[in-house]
Amino acid sequence: MSQPAPFLQPAEAARQLGVSTKALRLYEQRGLIQPVRSTAGWRAYGTTEMAQAAEIIALRALGLSLKQVALVLQGNPDCLDAVLAKHRLDLERRADCIAAMKARVADLQSDLARGTMPTVNALKRLAVPKTEVCCTFTLPWPWGGERFTLSNLRSINYITGPLGSGKTRLAQKIAESLTGARYLAASRSFEGAAKAKEHLANDPELKARVDEASMWLLDDGAIISASMLTLLVALVADDVSVLVVDMIEQGLDQQSQEALMAYLRRRRTDAQTLILLTRSSAILDLELVGDDETIMLCPANHRPPMQVRPYPGSPGYEAVDTCLAPPDVRARTEGLVTTRR
Repeated sequence: MSQPAPFLQPAEAARQLGVSTKALRLYEQRGLIQPVRSTAGWRAYGTTEMAQAAEIIALRALGLSLKQVALVLQGNPDCLDAVLAKHRLDLERRADCIAAMKARVADLQSDLARGTMPTVNALKRLAVPKTEVCCTFTLPWPWGGERFTLSNLRSINYITGPLGSGKTRLAQKIAESLTGARYLAASRSFEGAAKAKEHLANDPELKARVDEASMWLLDDGAIISASMLTLLVALVADDVSVLVVDMIEQGLDQQSQEALMAYLRRRRTDAQTLILLTRSSAILDLELVGDDETIMLCPANHRPPMQVRPYPGSPGYEAVDTCLAPPDVRARTEGLVTTRR
């Protein structure tokens, strides 16, 4: 006689599903899943709940917002056509990249057949991610003018550090040093939104992209504030290959921050490289950092910035963790941050 399937605690359920416990709580808050409760009131996930969660995760991977996921689970197909069209376009872009890489490999094989040894740089380019950008510059004050090399950027890159660590000046220097980069200051607000609206009025294609992003964010519970609108215009711009955003959480509540990060992680594979300054745990959630994301710490002692792996025990992890705080705590210190700058 077969044994009944065990019920899993949230941490184990999240581990098996490959998501965070926060994601499971969010699905529950939106009514997408309802874990059973033990006699003591603890949440538990059985076979049915795990299957439901797996469906939600699969739909999210296609780029559906939580509202769209709910519609699909209810049998409503209205939102699927646009989502599948975008997914098909992303697959076509990936196929083009793979075809170009295959052609490069074939050229190197042809050179080998003719007795020509490929250069090391030519071989390195076969393994370099598309998003990698590299530049070398002199670190600004409060550092001592050390030479610093920035390399191996991913799709999403975080810069964090305590107050006075120089992270804003580092971000500005990076934006100055990288070709095609734009720096978006933390002071964006109604003035920035006014300029954003002017751009939208003069560019119908830009407006369509911003409207699409806004609808996705609204479905996930975000508020399209002045700060969010300014961000979106910069995020969907075609003329920016690297976007450096100072204190990306500025002017955004917790739900908007979480929705924004979900949106950024679902962008197409050839989207602009992002460098995000943050001290918010809703933006830099150490449980959710993926393979295509990096963390850069500006130490309090003004040693050169260091890359930190998102695993407890790795060098710098605890320092990064202490720099981050929930949005309600960040809101209480917002005036102090502005004053210190």
